[in-house]
This record gives sequence, structure tokens and C-alpha cells, in this order.
Amino acid sequence: MNKILNVISILILVALTWAAFTVFTNMQKTTANALAPVSALSTQASQILNPTPTVMPDPITIIHEVRSLARLETIHYSVEKVITAETGQGNWGFLVGDRLLFVAHGDVIAGIDLAKLEPEDLEAKDGVLYVRLPEAEIFIATLDNDKSYVYDRDTGLFAQNEKDLETAARQIAEEEILKAALEDGILDQAQIYAENYLIRLLRDLGFTDVIFLDPKPNE
Repeated sequence: MNKILNVISILILVALTWAAFTVFTNMQKTTANALAPVSALSTQASQILNPTPTVMPDPITIIHEVRSLARLETIHYSVEKVITAETGQGNWGFLVGDRLLFVAHGDVIAGIDLAKLEPEDLEAKDGVLYVRLPEAEIFIATLDNDKSYVYDRDTGLFAQNEKDLETAARQIAEEEILKAALEDGILDQAQIYAENYLIRLLRDLGFTDVIFLDPKPNE
């Protein structure tokens, strides 16, 4: 008799376990079905609040000018500069101030414009070629947008995010990158490299003695 009761008890326990498992599974499916619209709505809301930008260039391109160039680029500077831009600072800066640190990477390229070389700038006398090159100049001074970035930004509790602050930082950064290259003597080095390059070229053309005169100023 006890054995029969034990078997019955085991069967009842198995039946209750299976029933509980079935109920739990159905509840999971019901919950998932109930939350599906909420999840879809959340996704749609996220797409509305944070839309993916769509960029569509106009198919019409206007070319304003085409010029032939004879520029000899002789030196390239890669410059990094840290710029601080801020507004609303002072005693209440923690409330209304906006401040950012901008790490700028830029390129400065210099050389001489051979299009400015005139016939009278070349003179051969007694087996010596005298050359008066134009002064070196800056061809390109620009930011590398792929490498430049905002490192840190601190906006006050009641301050609005100043949208033009980063733009101002980028403009100043470009000026400072050019200034740093000029202060380092990029134009002097560009002139020397141009002469070194051209003296090898002229010697290959048969001019064994080449003398460079003081460069003529650019107009």
C-alpha cells in the first residue's frame, strides 16, 4: 500500500512540475508578445529623436576657374596644436559657462612658384649659371578634419551648448598652425630645399657651376 502511495505521490509531483513549467513558458511568451509593441515604439522614438543624417549633394557642379600651376612644393609640416575656447567664464562659469579643449591637426605646405620665374632671372656668364628664384611661399595651410577633435567640453548647469564655439576654435587653430610653421622657419627651409633640388636638376642638364642669387620678392 505504501509503495502505491509513493508512486502516486511521484506522479502527482511530476504532473505539478510539468504544469508549472507550461504556465511559466506561456507567461514568457505572453510577456514577450505584450512588450513587442513597446520595444517597437521605443525603436521608432529613438529613430525620431536621433535621426540618421542624410547627405545629398546637388548633381550640378559649377567650376568658377581653372588655372595652370607650376608650383614646386619642397616642404610639408604636420602640426598639432591644442586650442582652448570658452565663453561665459568668471565667478558664474560653473553655471553659465561653456569651455572646450580642441586638439587640432593641420598641414602646412610651402615651396616656390616657378611660374614667377622670368627669362632675366637666368643668366649664363663665363660658364656659370646665375639663378634668381622667387621667394618661397605658403601653398597650403589647413586643418586635417579626420584627425582633429574635441578632447573635452565643460558646459555650465544652465548654459546652452554654444554651437559656434567649436567653429571659432577651428578657425583659430588653423591660424595658429600656420603661425607655428612660420615661426619655425618653414619659408627659409622651403627656399633651401628648392635650391638643393634645382641645382641637381640643372647640373644634370649640363650646368656644372650654378649660383643662386638672393630671391626676388613676391608681388
